[in-house]
Amino acid sequence: MQYTEIMVRYGELSTKGKNRRSFIDRLGTNVRHTLHDFKKLDIKANRDRMHIQLNDEDSDKVISRLRDVFGIQNFSPSIKVERELDKVQATAVALIKEMFHPGMTFKVNTRRSDHDFKYDTNELNDLIGSYVLENIPGIKVKMKDPDVTLRVEVRTNGIFLSHEKIKGAGGMPVGTAGKGMMMLSGGIDSPVASYLALKRGVDIEMVHFFSPPYTSEQALNKAKELTARLAKYSGRIKFIQVPFTEIQETVKHDVPSGYLMTVQRRFMLRLTAALAQKRDGLAIFNGEALGQVASQTMESMAAINEVTTMPVIRPVVSMDKTEIIDIAQKIDTFDLSIMPFEDCCTIFAPPSPKTKPRIDKAKEYEERLDVDGLMERALAGIKITEIKVGDEFLNQNEQAFAELL
Repeated sequence: MQYTEIMVRYGELSTKGKNRRSFIDRLGTNVRHTLHDFKKLDIKANRDRMHIQLNDEDSDKVISRLRDVFGIQNFSPSIKVERELDKVQATAVALIKEMFHPGMTFKVNTRRSDHDFKYDTNELNDLIGSYVLENIPGIKVKMKDPDVTLRVEVRTNGIFLSHEKIKGAGGMPVGTAGKGMMMLSGGIDSPVASYLALKRGVDIEMVHFFSPPYTSEQALNKAKELTARLAKYSGRIKFIQVPFTEIQETVKHDVPSGYLMTVQRRFMLRLTAALAQKRDGLAIFNGEALGQVASQTMESMAAINEVTTMPVIRPVVSMDKTEIIDIAQKIDTFDLSIMPFEDCCTIFAPPSPKTKPRIDKAKEYEERLDVDGLMERALAGIKITEIKVGDEFLNQNEQAFAELL
C-alpha cells in the first residue's frame, strides 16, 4: 500500500520548554537537508509533530534517510483518508490484511486533534475495530501488547492511519548545541568522535590536513567520503581542507625527531583554533583516546593543548579500541577508515616519538621556526566544500576494495 505521509515524533525536544520552537525549527531544517533530493516532499515541522507529505515519492527511500536524523524519537508512515467513516473502515481492513497471519491480534488507538469531528475517540475505536473483526476472519482483539496497533489520527484535513512506529536515531538536532571544529583524519577514531558530537547536537565542520605529494588525492577523497557518510545525521557538513606540506617539511628539517609529532600537532591545533575563531566555532573536537598512541598520553595532550585556550573535547577519550570499532561498524565508517591510503598523521612519523614531551622543549624548538608565516600561508590555502548526504568521492574500484577489507 502506498503511504501518503510520514508522521515524525520528536525526541528530547519535549524537555526544552521555551526553547522548544527553535529546536523544532532546526530539526525541520536538518530533515529538509537530509531529504534534499526528494523534490516533491512537503515538510511541516509543527509544535507537536512533524508531517512529511510524500506526494508520490518513494516512501521506503525516505524512511531509510529519516532513520539516521538526530532529534527524531520515532516516526510512522501513514495513509491519508477522507473524513468519512466507511472509507476509514475500508482502508483499515486493507492495511491490516497486508500483514495478517492466522491468530494475529490487534487494537485501534484513535487520537483527535479535531474535536469537532462527529465521532469521539471511543466511538471510532469501536466502529473501526468491529469492522475489522467482521471482515478479517481469524483476527482477535487484544488491548495489551497486541501484534498490531492501528493508529487513527483525526485532523481537519483528513484522517490518517498507520500501524507501525519506526525507531529514530534519538539525540538532539544537529546545530542546537552550537558549532565545533572536528579534526578529521582518515582513521577509525575521529569519525566515531564526529558521530558522538553530532548526536549531542553539535554542528561540526570537518578540518582535514593534507600534504601533497606525500598524501594522495585518494586519501583526501577518503576523508570526504567519511564526511558524506556522517552527513546523513544532519543533511550536510562543511569540509575544510588545510594544506600542511610546508609545515611538515619544515618541522621535519628543523625539529629533533622525538618532538616531530608534538610540534606538528601543536600546529594542527593552532590552525584549527584559528579556523574556529574565523567561523564562530565554540570548541575543537578530535578522536584522541587516552593511551592508544604516543601522541595520546596525558603529557602529550597537555603539551599540545598549550597552544590554545579554546576547549578541546575528546568524545572517545575513555573508550578502548574495541568499543570504538563497534561504533565505527554501526555507523558504516569502519570499512573506509581501514583503507590503506596514507594521511599526514603517518608520514614523517618518527621511530621513537616522545611519550612525555615537555612544553618548554616544544616552545624552544618552535622558536627556530617562522610559526606566524607558516600559519598564514596554510590558512591562505584552505578550501571549503559543503558535503551533502548521498555525495560520493571514491570511484567504484576503490569502493569495491573497501568492501573486501
